[in-house]
Amino acid sequence: MATREEANSTIIPGPTEGVTNMKSPKFLARIAGVFYLIVGITGGFSEGYVDPSIYVGGDAAATAGNVLANPELVRIGVFAHLVDATFFVLMALTLYQLLKHVNKGVARSMLVFVALAVGIIALNAVFLFEGLQVATHSSYAAAFGTAGSNALVLLLLDIQHFGTLIAQIFFGLWLAPMGYLAYKSGWFPKALGIVLVLATASYVLDTCAAFLVPAFEKEMHLFLIIMPIIAEIWLLGYLLLVGVKTVKPAKGILPAAVAITGAQA
Repeated sequence: MATREEANSTIIPGPTEGVTNMKSPKFLARIAGVFYLIVGITGGFSEGYVDPSIYVGGDAAATAGNVLANPELVRIGVFAHLVDATFFVLMALTLYQLLKHVNKGVARSMLVFVALAVGIIALNAVFLFEGLQVATHSSYAAAFGTAGSNALVLLLLDIQHFGTLIAQIFFGLWLAPMGYLAYKSGWFPKALGIVLVLATASYVLDTCAAFLVPAFEKEMHLFLIIMPIIAEIWLLGYLLLVGVKTVKPAKGILPAAVAITGAQA
């Protein structure tokens, strides 16, 4: 049993002090940052470039024509969606390992929201790929006629487009528990935690606007997307460049169990 003198001389390491193995908080945070960067690149490419280049809402002929003219771009877009989904899950699992000590229930809710978003992303990739199949296989035109085939392509890409809007709710909701965990952990700036929660509200409002007031959705989107951009770039940059704050506790500060043991010696 430890003596009082031995207990008083014990130094409790901080979250990154003296830890060099694969469970180091800094290591986990930076791995999560790398995964998050891959999500940003592949998601930005697929949702920010491929989808808008192909999909023309309300115009079946133009949408089918874009698919026919850019089949390889569509295939790359499908692949990018799947890579995005895969690394989104890996990022969430890494952050869960990093922050579950703060509040396991909140950390699990973060995983659930990410899982829901990933499920929609993966399903959307199926609709995008099926749109390519319909546009490029002559059997569909033979069965439904050119106009019918084009309409089917538009329907599939309509589903993919609005599915992405619905997924945006969960793109936002996972940031709320992440913000709470960041705020409570002490390993991130508290302001970052607050901004992440505010970004959740912006994401949800943006999605609601797309369905409830579509006439004003574009104007509202330009305003509502500002907070999510700030929050996610800040989180990504912090994970990659800092990892987590290095905490060096004062010497002699002991966990309760150690203090009690020392007192009983």
